[in-house]
Amino acid sequence: MGNSSSRSRNKSDATMNTSYIRRAYHSGSWYDDDPRLLDNMLSKFLADASQNKSDAYETESTTDSENNGSSENTRSGIPRACISPHAGFRYSGATAAYSFLALKEALLSSPTLSTVVVLHPSHHLHLEGCAVSETPLRSIAVDTDLREQLLSTGKFTTMSRGVDEREHSGEMQYPFIAKILKDLKDQNMSEHDNLEVKVLPIMVGSIKRHSEVDYGKLLAPYLSQESIFTVVSSDFCHWGDRFSYTPMPACEGNDVINEVYEYIEYLDRKGMDLIQLQRPGAFADYLRESSNTICGRHPISVWLNSVIANKEAGKETISVRFVKYDQSNKAKSKNDFSVSYAAAVGRLLKSYS
Repeated sequence: MGNSSSRSRNKSDATMNTSYIRRAYHSGSWYDDDPRLLDNMLSKFLADASQNKSDAYETESTTDSENNGSSENTRSGIPRACISPHAGFRYSGATAAYSFLALKEALLSSPTLSTVVVLHPSHHLHLEGCAVSETPLRSIAVDTDLREQLLSTGKFTTMSRGVDEREHSGEMQYPFIAKILKDLKDQNMSEHDNLEVKVLPIMVGSIKRHSEVDYGKLLAPYLSQESIFTVVSSDFCHWGDRFSYTPMPACEGNDVINEVYEYIEYLDRKGMDLIQLQRPGAFADYLRESSNTICGRHPISVWLNSVIANKEAGKETISVRFVKYDQSNKAKSKNDFSVSYAAAVGRLLKSYS
């Protein structure tokens, strides 16, 4: 498990390990360390996303087949989760904003929402399981109750401070979460009791498919709670020699793809379609066949298995729609490189509670 800890837990041990504040380790490099400049940047991203969001973003109505023609399911359409990129904000921030508009909508629609679970990958530590964060963030508290519930299952370890701080894929979500909460407070949304929202970062390691299913089922009862919103952290295709991934355009069926960046989007959208269809097994097959370098493939698969488990258990039914796609660079030759970013929103179609 590398630096993650599997030690026995007791009250004094937990207190000792939460006595420091998690540093914003990537501030000043991946995003601006000047609070005013960072706030202005995030404001612009969110404003642009709000103005330009497509029909795919809007609330989906519950069909007769889902709700037997009834309009009693008043929570239908409320965002329950999002997929968000985690690159430096000058590259991925404009796309991530589409994801976090869903969190804002969820907070305004669901007064009981009190925790944001962040499922993110591990870029530096080889982890054959999942680990939770023990450390409070600078401006957002960690949900220690939920953390202890998960640790009590014996299936989770804890991240050390160094592992937690070096991993950027979780940290890149926190400024947006803090920004959404700050803006709602500044707008005097006092009728909502949930603006002291906590987070729980969960690092998902390089786990096998059966473990993705197992962790999805384990997390399902928690992620189906009205009080929890889930953020799944992932970039999509990393293309170029620096990523050791350079598939070139080819004829795909009746389509002729000429440009590298078009082929990258073609590859990404094949995976995105399977995510929208909520087919984690087919998504795993696609990754094996294409070798597409989607770094958050394990958090995505764990979340999809959780969504499926909740539907099968009669808890809730979620729709998944991608609402924004972009690339850091329009690659045209092997001298180029590119990273893809995609934003998706998971909305409640039906709650069975």
